[in-house]
Amino acid sequence: MLAPAIAGSCAILSFYDTRTQLLRVACTGDCRAVLGRRDGLKWTVTQLSSDQTGANPAEIKRVQAEHPNEPAVTKNGRLLGYEPSRAFGDAVLKWSRETSNALRRRFYAKRPNDICVTPPYMTAEPVITTTKIQPEKGDFLVLASDSLWELLSNEEVVGLVGQFIDKGHLMPERATKSQTSLMGWVPRFWKRDSETMVSNVKATEVPESEKPYGNGPVRPAQWGISKRPRTTVFKDVNVATHIARNGLGGDDHDMIASLFMLAGSNTRRFR
Repeated sequence: MLAPAIAGSCAILSFYDTRTQLLRVACTGDCRAVLGRRDGLKWTVTQLSSDQTGANPAEIKRVQAEHPNEPAVTKNGRLLGYEPSRAFGDAVLKWSRETSNALRRRFYAKRPNDICVTPPYMTAEPVITTTKIQPEKGDFLVLASDSLWELLSNEEVVGLVGQFIDKGHLMPERATKSQTSLMGWVPRFWKRDSETMVSNVKATEVPESEKPYGNGPVRPAQWGISKRPRTTVFKDVNVATHIARNGLGGDDHDMIASLFMLAGSNTRRFR
């Protein structure tokens, strides 16, 4: 009965006002919103949210200000062992010691951590950013959890969607014949940013204290394939499936099949 409260979840939400052309993004946790915008023959990349984890300097500063005499609250990029610093649920970091002890007596709940002296340590309050959208530039938005960003960088994701559009798979009325033929020659996009048709532009809409702090893809390196070039494949009519396929292995069918054949409770470590 306590499982839903003990478990946790992150969330990201966007709201676009077509009248003002303002896009608002609210993020709680380590989800991420990335904006792609056409810049001539390339696409620019703008991160519209910050990963709220124990490795984010802005989040570390906030938590330490709320618990000034507890230096062990943030350590090794985590908040008391949890990677997200904001989340729904994860009530063990929000309940008072009295509540935790009462639950332990009545429901055999987990013993409160001795480090949790002045809860709550975690909040579900989102960070909200506002961005002016330019539909004439072909703007698109990618919202995803950390599972995607552990596989692909912002530039790689925008490059995948941009190529998908330029090849006429998505919104063909916006991709001219010249754009489609020009983008079609790019055979690989894992080698260098210059070959992804992406202009690597830093976020300007996010305050200085909230700018990305360098969390990059980690899964490919764990699999031992970070240096291995993969060919971008176009087999899907759904752009989200297209991103996922190329993130999991691209043209490496054996890699994708192996990841999906994993069974049991350990799949989360790989997918």
